[in-house]
Amino acid sequence: MKKIALILVTLLTFSTGFKLTGDGVDTNSKMKAIFIMNFTKLVEWPQSYREGNFVVGVVGESPLYLELSKMAKTKKVANQTLEIKKFVSSDDISKCHILYVSQKSGEEISTIIKHIKTNSTLIVTEQQGLIDKGAGINFIIKDNRQKFELNKKNVEKYKLKVSSNLEALAFSVK
Repeated sequence: MKKIALILVTLLTFSTGFKLTGDGVDTNSKMKAIFIMNFTKLVEWPQSYREGNFVVGVVGESPLYLELSKMAKTKKVANQTLEIKKFVSSDDISKCHILYVSQKSGEEISTIIKHIKTNSTLIVTEQQGLIDKGAGINFIIKDNRQKFELNKKNVEKYKLKVSSNLEALAFSVK
């Protein structure tokens, strides 16, 4: 019976794209959190965004929120304190530097864009096709590795500057 349960858990883990380690850590979320922290070094925000807290918002349910919250306890972005906010829906969104849209909230992308259109916000998603619907960065899996797509035009329309290093790291650039 234990063997069958172990096989079911293993199959479910691999079919959903998540990898849980023995201590319950979602390695995909941990990797995405590391990517997001590196994006903070490779994107330049306007001067008015370089004061106060550096805010990363998460829309919808995602284990990424927990990983980012852990990082916020020990990390800073330049001289700014890192603050992680959770938004239940697009209606809750407030000003933030980076906005991660969970896979389940991806269908709200057009509403999300309307809410932040006057802000200088980097929109990060993880759903196929959202890079063409307004996301600046979209996480993808290629050859069992976490990668990302970059839509430079979508990033720049929010008055953000993309480092050439970020472009070089992207799997594809539009």
